[in-house]
Amino acid sequence: MLVLNESGLKDRAAWKEKGYALPAFDRAAMIENTLKSPRWVHFGAGNIFRAFQCCAVQRLLDRGVMDTGIIAVEGFDYEIIEKGYRPNDNYTLLVTLHADGSVGKTVIGSIAASCILDSENEAEFSRLKAIFENPSLQMASFTITEKGYSLVNGQGETLPAVEADMKNGPDKPQSYIGKVAALLYRRYLSGAQPIAMVSMDNCSHNGEKLFAAVSAFADAWDRGFAAYVRDPEKVTFPWTMIDKITPRPDATVESMLKADGLKNLASVITSKHTYIAPFVNAEESEYLVVEDAFPNGRPPLEQAGLIFTDRETVNRVERMKVTTCLNPLHTALAVFGCLLKYERISDEMRDDDLVRLIHKIGYDEGLPVVTDPGVIDPREFIDTVVYTRLPNPFMPDTPQRIACDTSQKVSIRFGETIKAYMADPERDPEDLTAIPLVLAGWLRYLLGKDDTGADMPVSPDPLLDQLQGALNGIVLGEPDTADGKLSDLLSDAKLFGVSLTEAGLADKVTDLFKAMLAGPGAVRSTIQNNI
Repeated sequence: MLVLNESGLKDRAAWKEKGYALPAFDRAAMIENTLKSPRWVHFGAGNIFRAFQCCAVQRLLDRGVMDTGIIAVEGFDYEIIEKGYRPNDNYTLLVTLHADGSVGKTVIGSIAASCILDSENEAEFSRLKAIFENPSLQMASFTITEKGYSLVNGQGETLPAVEADMKNGPDKPQSYIGKVAALLYRRYLSGAQPIAMVSMDNCSHNGEKLFAAVSAFADAWDRGFAAYVRDPEKVTFPWTMIDKITPRPDATVESMLKADGLKNLASVITSKHTYIAPFVNAEESEYLVVEDAFPNGRPPLEQAGLIFTDRETVNRVERMKVTTCLNPLHTALAVFGCLLKYERISDEMRDDDLVRLIHKIGYDEGLPVVTDPGVIDPREFIDTVVYTRLPNPFMPDTPQRIACDTSQKVSIRFGETIKAYMADPERDPEDLTAIPLVLAGWLRYLLGKDDTGADMPVSPDPLLDQLQGALNGIVLGEPDTADGKLSDLLSDAKLFGVSLTEAGLADKVTDLFKAMLAGPGAVRSTIQNNI
């Protein structure tokens, strides 16, 4: 029997016999060093953090390059810490699913402590205040999703908790960023010590988003604090680009671990509907490009594979990934995967029609206008995506998950390429075929009917009601019911990143959409006829 906690890991031979890589450093000393002189605190204790940042630190601890670990903080769903971290003494199990079918199993022990970001819990919040007051702290990083930085609701109105925090001050804030700003305020009061506030979320210009949120509180609370937040010699907000797929815990992986004799592996669904388990399953590929702006120094993470560079290079890498080499392909597979009744992205990569589609989006339409960032070769990146990452049969990622919030993605994932064609006098956006097909496919997806005509669930999206309302009255099997329905949508530059009417693509998208309405099988035939 193998148990993932301090006591259970004392029998190292039993774990190694089952093929598990174990921490090779003195964990007790690491914890002592970290609590005495913390260098890195991370907000957002989810799967990508455990699979990526924690693993990178462990590699450096194993080699003796570092002697401190990470302090994990969760501010959205406290049960992640209470039910996922602390019962396992902050250990986690990383299961790396390689495309060749092999599996890597690593016990990660680089988390020195876990904390709850709760200003109503005096013990927890005081502990975090003390960490932020410590001069040794070099960085606070974040994986809290793009929505975590927003101070307003969907209508642009300031969230009630944010409004209250700005009025009441930093003593007992209730909003997420309000609590983070309150901790940074403690650092300001304790000698204005330098620190890097590093968003590692998968969104463009993430450092800018974090700065905007934190500085809003600083402006409301204290003029001196606001100046501290804006002083790059004191506080920085580096931009980053992160890329690693870490789906929710998979039942097949859980069964494999149980066969090894591991106990207490069951996933827990929290009251906030978070799936947590003692293990994380993840792909082998990973990229983290970071703007090298750390006023209090930083761990030598380049020795663990992270790329440190300037802001403009980070921005170019982000654009390469998001507008060309990964995200547009993912969205295309998500939309058409749902319509064609696929349940795994990897299964779609055995569909010749869909493979031709993403080849055309990435290689034919995207690569010619992408800017080479220099630190990662775009063609090598997309080759890895198309031939290794997406076809990986052991990655349990679903088109339904990727299809979430598509309205928030199409402007970047496709609109930027369209704009590049419009800006290039030697190119004509009307020559694009695959990108208009995906946009038409997304609108067809919003009808909630798959390619057989059966009802199909549509993934959550903040604009879902508005978009489906605009498509109301369009009937599958009756293409003419779409006449006059799409013109306003397709002219919406905010939605698509550019007015498709001005780009000369509105008629093409409309024709493709109507072709997919012809009846059962029309989605498939439209792909085949246009790729």
